[in-house]
Amino acid sequence: MFIEPNLSGEKTGWIEVICGSMFSGKTEELIRRLKRVKIANLKVEIFKPAIDVRYDELQVVSHDANAILSTPIENPQVILLMATDVDVVGIDEAQFFGDEIVNVCQTLATRGVRVIVAGLDMDYKGNPFGAMPNLLAIADYITKLHAICVQCGNIASISYRKTSQDGQVLLGEKDTYEPRCRKCYSKGKALQ
Repeated sequence: MFIEPNLSGEKTGWIEVICGSMFSGKTEELIRRLKRVKIANLKVEIFKPAIDVRYDELQVVSHDANAILSTPIENPQVILLMATDVDVVGIDEAQFFGDEIVNVCQTLATRGVRVIVAGLDMDYKGNPFGAMPNLLAIADYITKLHAICVQCGNIASISYRKTSQDGQVLLGEKDTYEPRCRKCYSKGKALQ
């Protein structure tokens, strides 16, 4: 990603969105970027939804166990209160926050903060998930990651739910979801 130099001396903020299906490496990429920010001695705050306790209550953790300390929150407005005097804000699992997360990200970027957001762009039905479409629309930079389809080995863009439970939000791991390409996703839905 090329970022033009800021010659005015003013702090310039922007929004980066990392999206894709489950097991595509979204959280891994978020952690990688945030660790680089820390190496540069920039002030950073990291947030995740309080409901995501799959691996840890306080840390953002990737499926391959990379982790970084974060603050679990229920309401994205809290970010504005806690992210004063920072250079970078990281937000994981943004799809679990309501539409308010969009305004929070806009406000931070306008303040001169670099905002890095990771989340599922689609739910298990292949529909846009939560506020992610709106975050993608306002993002300055977008990184779409893909997993590998566990059925055929092609690129996967949809999180296939292996259980019959309904409801858009169902936290799970490999026992609940697997990445699939469009073709294998459709085949699986036809068998259910």
